[in-house]
Amino acid sequence: MPTQAPDILILFGTNLRRIRKDKGFSQRELSSRCNIDNADISRMENGAINITLTTLQQLADAMDIAVWELLVPRL
Repeated sequence: MPTQAPDILILFGTNLRRIRKDKGFSQRELSSRCNIDNADISRMENGAINITLTTLQQLADAMDIAVWELLVPRL
């Protein structure tokens, strides 16, 4: 039986996708900007992969945002 991703992974993935699109980046472009595999970007956006703090910082830096923006619910 498949397990459901923890809520924080779903929230993070939703925020990552929204911010990436708001910034006008494709998954491929974002992966290139932060040297992360394109497939991993997709898995992150789908809540299917748990990332390190280093990766979180790389993503935030690549999109010129604060780390917290990837972790809090949108108001």
